[in-house]
Amino acid sequence: MTAVPARLMASVAPSPTLDPRLLARALASFQRHRAQVGKADVMAIADYSRPSRDKRFHLLDLASGATTSMLVAHGRGSDPAHSGWLKQFSNTDGSYASCNGAFVTGAEYVGKHGRSMRLAGLDASNCNAEPRAIVIHTAPYVTEVMARTMGKVGRSQGCFTLTEADLGQVMARLGKGRFLYSDKV
Repeated sequence: MTAVPARLMASVAPSPTLDPRLLARALASFQRHRAQVGKADVMAIADYSRPSRDKRFHLLDLASGATTSMLVAHGRGSDPAHSGWLKQFSNTDGSYASCNGAFVTGAEYVGKHGRSMRLAGLDASNCNAEPRAIVIHTAPYVTEVMARTMGKVGRSQGCFTLTEADLGQVMARLGKGRFLYSDKV
């Protein structure tokens, strides 16, 4: 694993919802893929160690260390029993599972779920993200009310699906050419 510069780890404010082990992995992956990532001011981390009812999608400001956390769905193929916990990752087309690893954000577009953002996988574990159409979008099955009342949110087909309220902030802060890391500890 690539060493993470101490100044980078030290600049990140402690977050009760972001596991420091996953943060270290994400920052090391960011260092490895830095040449493929155009902008180094903000990154996203999806912490699938946590249940879907928790705010487990984190926007991390790499200058200030501030973290903003929000809900995100995982793929139904990653949680066949719909327990609210991601059980497995897959990079296989048709698996409807979430994939893990490093991504770089791509162009914004309007698709089936409205405003969306393309992603390119940078690792062998997610290199099929583009052909699988793994993107960031919103859908009615991810809401704060659902997380509270049902103890989980709905499942995607492998996409990073956010609440409608959070999508605008994610699109504005991530934009094209930034880093997203997805995994669990």
